[in-house]
Amino acid sequence: MKKITILLLAILVFSCKPCEEKLQSEKQNITVILDNWHKAAAVADYETYFGAMSEESIFIGTDATENWNKQQFQVYAKPHFDKGKAWNFKAIERNIYFSENGKMVWFDELLSTQMKICRGSGVLVQENEQWKIKHYVLSMTVPNDNVDEVVKIKSGIEDKILSEMK
Repeated sequence: MKKITILLLAILVFSCKPCEEKLQSEKQNITVILDNWHKAAAVADYETYFGAMSEESIFIGTDATENWNKQQFQVYAKPHFDKGKAWNFKAIERNIYFSENGKMVWFDELLSTQMKICRGSGVLVQENEQWKIKHYVLSMTVPNDNVDEVVKIKSGIEDKILSEMK
């Protein structure tokens, strides 16, 4: 009985190693996709940037009015890309998580940007054997000690938005 238990444990341990290696490989793949997506914006590569996004993708920006589907985001972004440089985000930290079936990924990242540190989070899905960005949220970080100052600065604009949404 002891030999069977040891054998079963050995099989379990060694059978999980390829799974872990595949997961690490896919994490690296996702990292490259996201890094290349950010790089495409920095060098104003419109086709590569928007090609990484699903046709049904959503991009939520830092402004309360920025909740766009892909086509709306393309309209907003085109003039920036046409200038030869859109925005320059570099990941300084990233966490990647997989669904149990491995067909969906969600992530969060800290970014070094022209707005200083921002946070991005999103979802990727597999479409035709390729990972595509389905949803992305960009947020500016606000130090807790400065929240009151920031609220004061944005109150005039966002109070108007809030009243229009009621």
